[in-house]
Amino acid sequence: MRQSLIMGNWKMNGTRESAKSLCTAIMAGLNADDKNIVICVPAVYLADLQTLTSNSPLALGAQNVANQASGAYTGEISASMLKEFDCKYALVGHSERRTYYGDTDASIAERFCQAQAQGVIPVLCIGETLAEREAGETFNVVNTQLDAVIAKAGIAAFANAVIAYEPVWAIGTGKVATDEQAQEVHKAIREKLAGLDATIAENMQILYGGSMKADNAKGLLAMPDIDGGLIGGASLDAQSFLAIYRSI
Repeated sequence: MRQSLIMGNWKMNGTRESAKSLCTAIMAGLNADDKNIVICVPAVYLADLQTLTSNSPLALGAQNVANQASGAYTGEISASMLKEFDCKYALVGHSERRTYYGDTDASIAERFCQAQAQGVIPVLCIGETLAEREAGETFNVVNTQLDAVIAKAGIAAFANAVIAYEPVWAIGTGKVATDEQAQEVHKAIREKLAGLDATIAENMQILYGGSMKADNAKGLLAMPDIDGGLIGGASLDAQSFLAIYRSI
């Protein structure tokens, strides 16, 4: 049976002190037997938070990972570097990386593979823009983004990966897909995977990543193919983030 997963994405927010305070506040709300809760933090705070979380159920994730193992790639951070700081997960293909920094389906597939090569679990982010949804292209867009990674890594690689469906039109806008709209896409993703490997599809954690908050989480998480959330703004408040986690 699939386990739920709640993952916070702090994006480019916070200071060194506020990062430690927020992390401490989240940990204070967890029990020793809690699991499957993650914060993806700015890379410059990983060392501090590695120390704080070393004996905690709270896991660390990175917001991106390089598509190369090492070399002359100024400004990039390799999967092996992330692994040194106990990063269990790394986001790949977040819509903001695709939109603002030119990440392509091909480079995202490379990032996915680099993460896995170092034992870091890639969280593949896929989703459509408002224009694509209104044009009826949602499923074509999602399938194309998935296909690029499947072609590079193979379907077997998804046995150790997470998928996050993030409708771009619902990120940071205050808009959110209805429970049924989100479920429809999550179901389609699982069915696509099932056409290649039924076991992987059944076990795949598919997170919803479009403005999930404490007041809408319960309905979304009740959907049969929504296994958790990739939380943006609400993850910057410990009590809101914990409320989402407790709503599973």
